[in-house]
Amino acid sequence: MAWELLFGSDIGLASLGVIVGVVVIGALMGRLYSSKMEEESGKLSK
Repeated sequence: MAWELLFGSDIGLASLGVIVGVVVIGALMGRLYSSKMEEESGKLSK
């Protein structure tokens, strides 16, 4: 029943879009922060 509500209603699809958006933004921020940490550690070791 929950899956039908999630994929079958407007509110469910909006919720699914928000969930996917938060996961994508979190992954992108993680990659950004990771690359910035690597950049900073490279500057400090020089």
